[in-house]
Amino acid sequence: MADSDLFTPYKMSKFDLSHRVVLAPMTRCRALGGIPRSAMAEYYAQRSTPGGFLISEGTMISDTAAGFPHVPGIYNEEQVRAWKKVVDSVHAKGSVIFCQLWHVGRASHQVYQPGGAAPLSSIDKPISQRWRILMPDGSHAIYPKPRALNHSDIQDMVEHYRQAAINAIRAGFDGIEIHGAHGYLIDQFLKDGINDRTDEYGGSIENRCRFIMQVVKAVAMAIGADRVGVRMSPAIDHLDAMDSDPPKLGLAVIERLNKLQLELGSRLAYLHVTQPRYVAYGQTESGRLGSEEEEAQLMRTWRRAYQGTFICSGGFTRELGMKAIADGDADLVSYGRLFIANPDLVLRFKINAPLNKYVRKTFYTQDPVVGYTDYPFLDSGKQKLSSRL
Repeated sequence: MADSDLFTPYKMSKFDLSHRVVLAPMTRCRALGGIPRSAMAEYYAQRSTPGGFLISEGTMISDTAAGFPHVPGIYNEEQVRAWKKVVDSVHAKGSVIFCQLWHVGRASHQVYQPGGAAPLSSIDKPISQRWRILMPDGSHAIYPKPRALNHSDIQDMVEHYRQAAINAIRAGFDGIEIHGAHGYLIDQFLKDGINDRTDEYGGSIENRCRFIMQVVKAVAMAIGADRVGVRMSPAIDHLDAMDSDPPKLGLAVIERLNKLQLELGSRLAYLHVTQPRYVAYGQTESGRLGSEEEEAQLMRTWRRAYQGTFICSGGFTRELGMKAIADGDADLVSYGRLFIANPDLVLRFKINAPLNKYVRKTFYTQDPVVGYTDYPFLDSGKQKLSSRL
């Protein structure tokens, strides 16, 4: 790895990547009514490069999954058809794209639920008032009390993930990422700071890992393990998602993923892990960061334990990304906010060019252009990256 950097080719599962700069999954709220629009096809195509790898924004697996306004779904035929146009635009630029499958769990509100019902979760306790949910009118509200999933509900939810994965492949996606991070539904089962269940889905680490492993196995058996990525964030406390022993939890998930790969006879596409510094950089952009060496050691422990492709995300710069690859701490590095503001981020990183600054207030608006597809390329003519790489 010593001779590798962000621009060294890499083989991820069956996919030959020309570089290691990945578009991270980011909610952008441009899918009006839950349907991907033409602006989304342009947005993803702008960020596509030959041999590049993109992960879509969080995509709803069912009509109970939303926690933001105008997020896309992948659970009905209209959504599948609309996503196909987005995927085709990415493939036309030579990129690989996975669909991130998402259910927010209790990080929702009655306004996003069918019939105004309570959100679904591992438990019946709401997210604390430290956090606020973005409402359709742009205001913010407190999170309501959720309803805890019963055994039948849990099996239904596993099926929603499985069917959503099948739908994503039908839409042309190259694979899917299971969103098991950042305080959303799967994380609500994993973290002992949230999960207070007393059945086989709560208590011990074995029980708390049960749901994610049922989801991963069901999806892998439906579309092939080599088309499945998993995202987790054991050390992130976003939306009250705290755990008493993050290193142990991370290793427990990894141990089970490794075992499943042996059982299936095929490795998963990758494991995608968020750095703890994500909270400081990504949420508040202020505050004290944890010890960099402590964080690095934590990530290295998980990286060494996982038998497969390892993707890091969370507050990476060009320099930090180059170092992570050179030091062997990651195989690929995903970028979020920098990719929002720089559609040609790969080129800018390669020639070490200055970066556009992102405008946070436009992250979650519904404008199909402003703050979405209007960030400038290095050349005003938007010359195709293929001629510069």
